[in-house]
Amino acid sequence: MDLRLDNQVALVTGAATGIGRATALALAASGARVAVNHLGKPEQAQELVEEIRRAGGGAVVIEADVSDEVQVQRLIDECLMQLGGLDILVNNAGVVLEKPFLSMSVADWDHIINTDLKSVFLCARAALPKMLEKGSGCIVNIASELGFIGRAEYTAYTTAKAGVMTLTRSLAREFAPTIRINAVAPGPTATPMLEPGAMSQEVIDEESNIPAQRLGEPEEIAAAVVFLASAQASFFHGQVISPNGGAYMA
Repeated sequence: MDLRLDNQVALVTGAATGIGRATALALAASGARVAVNHLGKPEQAQELVEEIRRAGGGAVVIEADVSDEVQVQRLIDECLMQLGGLDILVNNAGVVLEKPFLSMSVADWDHIINTDLKSVFLCARAALPKMLEKGSGCIVNIASELGFIGRAEYTAYTTAKAGVMTLTRSLAREFAPTIRINAVAPGPTATPMLEPGAMSQEVIDEESNIPAQRLGEPEEIAAAVVFLASAQASFFHGQVISPNGGAYMA
């Protein structure tokens, strides 16, 4: 199966750690030049870029808050300026919050929705005109299997991820066949989001209790993104692929 992405430019948001980092590495290994977006993690982002370059790939760092309209436009403009185009957008940036619904503030809600859902809207809206002008492009949005099933005390996060899936389908219907837009909805994955401090130990234990009897690896999620970005997925429009170890079965 040919998953080469030679001569293509990919932008990965929230790429300094976790699934974003693994995705940037995988896209670069497939031949794409990668814009590594981050917010407040310059050392990790630069380390990632240097790793890509040592392997013979091309990459640049672009810091931006993808929940901010002005910064998103600057992010897209800098990607175009530094790498000469934009063929693949991976909307990966996200945060999680474990909090009882009745204890959640409006600020809590807005922070999660803005980072996990609004950012996808803003980045897609800024990138699509450039892709349409070229006549081709691909967007892969990172959702979550919790967007299918929900979870107590994760209301804002699960709502945002369900929104990402619906936004994916709506955009796919509007922009196909010129632009392919799909999503990946990972199950429990070994990233900083799934560590004490981000989640309670009770939830972490529950996440591991799935048919696969283990957490997923970021590289396994990245493989799904690379597939959707490749020519092998040319017939995929508005689909949600969910590598989740059996945590959710449609």
